[in-house]
Amino acid sequence: MTTTTSTTAAPTEAVATASTAATASTADAPALIRFRPTGLDTAPEVNALLERLGFGPFAPDGLTAFGGRNDNWAGTTTRGRQVFVKTVARAPDGSRPEIDRALAFEATAARLPAGSPLRTPEHLGTDRESAVSAFRLLPGSRSGSEVALDGDFDEALCREAGRAVATLHTLGTPGGASDGASGGEAPDPASAPAIDTGEAPLPPMRWLRAFPWSEVQDRSMAQIAAWKLVQDDTEVVAALHRLRERERTAPHTPAHCDLRFDQFLVHDGQLFLCDWEEFRLADPARDVGAFVGEWLFQATYSVFAPTGEPTSAKDAVAPGFDLSHEEIVERGAAGLRHHIPRIAAFWQGYTECRTPDPELAERAVGFAGWHLYDRLIATAQAHAVLNPVARAAAGIGRTLLLNPAGAVATLRLADPAVPHPAVTPAAVVPAAVLPTAVAHPAQPHPADAPSGSPR
Repeated sequence: MTTTTSTTAAPTEAVATASTAATASTADAPALIRFRPTGLDTAPEVNALLERLGFGPFAPDGLTAFGGRNDNWAGTTTRGRQVFVKTVARAPDGSRPEIDRALAFEATAARLPAGSPLRTPEHLGTDRESAVSAFRLLPGSRSGSEVALDGDFDEALCREAGRAVATLHTLGTPGGASDGASGGEAPDPASAPAIDTGEAPLPPMRWLRAFPWSEVQDRSMAQIAAWKLVQDDTEVVAALHRLRERERTAPHTPAHCDLRFDQFLVHDGQLFLCDWEEFRLADPARDVGAFVGEWLFQATYSVFAPTGEPTSAKDAVAPGFDLSHEEIVERGAAGLRHHIPRIAAFWQGYTECRTPDPELAERAVGFAGWHLYDRLIATAQAHAVLNPVARAAAGIGRTLLLNPAGAVATLRLADPAVPHPAVTPAAVVPAAVLPTAVAHPAQPHPADAPSGSPR
């Protein structure tokens, strides 16, 4: 059993995802969404790692957890250290690819200088055999999902996110953060796992043709229906194949490859980026497109919020299914007008720190289209049927996948010096897409046959 440690303030953490059961102390307080953690008696490797690191075990009082697919614990140890600990699943063959990718990120980012736009919570140690990692806890931090739901993920934060992602994409390049200016003791490169060069798993191309029967039992009916939207649409399938081909020939950089709002943390006014289990060399357009897709997903859901845009967690889940065609179009336009300046701020920050290749913006629009399908598949996990909002998101994703070049300027991913067009519903999505997607599946999309999703 080996434990790796690092003293650099740059590497890793996974954390906070928006869900239910907000625990704000007052009606006006921002959402702080926390959960009851798994009992430590079922995960003795957690305290064992903390003991080996010299922190002592977790004190039971105040122990909490964040959302997410992995078990995690956040609290104070008996020796007063505030830590966050998470576990990740092993592969069926017993390997630990997620841990290895996270440790590869640490080695790559170890030379980030002080003041780098890319900030991640300090990695304290990892027990690779048990697939457990410990990080410095950022008390009172809010996930990007919470910040977005509360309306606080403003243009300034989006610009910082762009600078952070661009800095990630320059790691290891001449003039980049890993070229010699050290901000701390670097992990031994000889003992660090190599950066994964394998193709990112999503979208899963073989599932465009058929869904493995062995996976059906683990999927909700809504997920099956969501995946069916993709499989039955020959134009979308062809567009995803084209996107994959463009990705293979694009310049590859270190990339996050699982970028969502809940991978960001806001702590003491600073933005941190977390969760490096999918870190690899990949097309940087994946990360840019994912951030764009997150805002478009928010804009879609704002159609069904009582005021046209969610300003709190409770607003974001309002059904709003009695809206008329005109109200849907009007609210869709309002959501786009509200969120596109945030996309523009992200792109401004990105281009301040990195010069993108000439086709990156267009590929990013394609990945934003896939991201909308990916998010609706993921959020369908707890549902029996796809709701109208999910179908609206699919309609927007379809439009972006089929014509990415047509949305580059509208989404403000063009040269900042070029005047941008006014935002209208038809600029990103034809006006008929929102009501059509809400009223019924886009043709020819029967949603009742067996299918599924890797989510």
